[in-house]
Amino acid sequence: MQYQPDYRQPPPGCPAHGRVPLYTPEFGIDPDRYYDHLRQYGASAPVEVAPGVEAELVTSYAAALHILQHPDVFVRDARRWRALNEGRIPADSPALPMMGYRPNALFSDGADHARLRQVVTDSLDTVDPHQLGRHVEQVADYLIDQISSRGRRADLVTDYAQQLPLLVFSELFGCPPDIGDDVIFGISGIFEGGSDAEQANQVLGQALHKLVTLKRRSPGTDVTSQMLKHPAGLNDDEMVNQLVTLLSGGTAPLTSLISTGIALMLGDDRYTGTQMLVEDAVNEVLWKYAPIANYAVHYPVQDVELDGRILRADDPVVISFAAANTDPAVTGDRYALRGRAYLAFGAGPHVCPAKDPAHLIGTRAIERMLTRLPDVSLTIDFGDLTWQPTPWSRTLTTLPVHFTPAPPSARQTQTRPRQAPAAESAHHAAPSVSQSHAKATRWSSFLKWLTGA
Repeated sequence: MQYQPDYRQPPPGCPAHGRVPLYTPEFGIDPDRYYDHLRQYGASAPVEVAPGVEAELVTSYAAALHILQHPDVFVRDARRWRALNEGRIPADSPALPMMGYRPNALFSDGADHARLRQVVTDSLDTVDPHQLGRHVEQVADYLIDQISSRGRRADLVTDYAQQLPLLVFSELFGCPPDIGDDVIFGISGIFEGGSDAEQANQVLGQALHKLVTLKRRSPGTDVTSQMLKHPAGLNDDEMVNQLVTLLSGGTAPLTSLISTGIALMLGDDRYTGTQMLVEDAVNEVLWKYAPIANYAVHYPVQDVELDGRILRADDPVVISFAAANTDPAVTGDRYALRGRAYLAFGAGPHVCPAKDPAHLIGTRAIERMLTRLPDVSLTIDFGDLTWQPTPWSRTLTTLPVHFTPAPPSARQTQTRPRQAPAAESAHHAAPSVSQSHAKATRWSSFLKWLTGA
C-alpha cells in the first residue's frame, strides 16, 4: 500500500516541536515521510543532522536551485560556521568529517574556488569516454568473475557496487599496485567508519602524497598527471585535497547509483520484463533516490528571509537534493521528470565536475552486470530492501541476489590500465601502512587478473 503522508502528525521519532533529527533509524527507514512532514514549514525546515548539530534543511526545488545559483549570498566556506566557532559542536561529532572545512574546491568560494575547480574540470576533460567505458567493463568483468567463482548468491553492494568505483578511480588516477591498494583501503575505511577510520584516513593521506610525488617525477596521461601539469600550479597539499574530494565525491555516490539502479531493474515491475533501458533506471535513481541526499552546506553572508523563515548569517543551510527532487511542485511535471533537471549533481558554480563520467560509469556498470548474469534476481522484494540510516546519502545496506554463475571472461590485456612501472613505484615508495597490516590488495589483484599474471 502506498504511503499517504499525514501532515498533522510527525513521523515516528520526530518531535512535534523544535528541530527534526535526521540521524535516527526511523529517518533511515522512511526519509520520504520526514520530507513530507518538513514541507509544512515551507521551503526550508529546522533539523539536526547529528546530535547537537543544528541546520536549516532546504526541501523546495526552486529554493534549492536559487541558493545553489547565488554564491554571492550563500557561500561554502565552513570556517564561517558560527556554532563551531563558538565551541558548541562536540569535537567528536559525526557531522564534522562531512561539514568541517577542508582546503579544496568544495569548501571554497570566489577566485579560490574557480582556480581549484578549473584544474579538476580541465583534467577530467582529457578522459576519453570510450576508454573509460571499456575500463568499466573490464572492472565489471573482474568482479563478476569473482562473484561467480564463489557460488550462486552475492550481495551486490559489497561484492560489486562498492568495489567497482574504487577500481575505476584507481585507474583514472594512474595508481601503481601498492599505492592503489592503499587508496582503496583508505577511502573504504573512511566511509565504513568504526575503529579503523582514523588509520584509514592516515593511509589515504600517505598514499595520495606518494602518488603526487611519483607523478611529479614520472608523469603519464592519467588525471593526476594532468592536474599536476595544469597552469594553476597546485602544490602537493592542494593536490592531495583535490584528489580526496574527487574520491569521496565520486566513489560513494556511485556505489548508491549502481546498487539502487540494479535494484530497480531487478525488483520494480515497471522494468522487469519490459523494454525500459538502464538509462531510464539511472535517471530515476537520480530523481527519486538521490545518492547524495542532503549536503552542499551553505552559509548565508547575512540574514536572509526564505519563504517566511529567517536563515541566519553563518548558520548552516543544507540542501536536500532528495527532498528537492521529490518536491510535489516538480514531480507533477511529467516532462521535467524525463530529462536531467534533477539536482542530484548539484547546480550553479559548484555543480559536480564529474557528472558526465559518473553517469557513464553507473550506466555501464549496471548494463554489464545484467549482460553477464542474465538471470540474476533479488532474493527479497524491492520494498523489503533496507537503507543505511544516515542523513547524508541514500544507500542500500545490502542487495542480495542469486544467479547462474557466468563463465570466466576473456582477459582483455590490450587496454591495460596506465600505471607507473613497478620498479619506479617500488623504488620511490616506502612500505605502505596497509601492507604492514596485511590489508586488502584489491587493486593489485585486479591488475594481475587483467594481465593474466
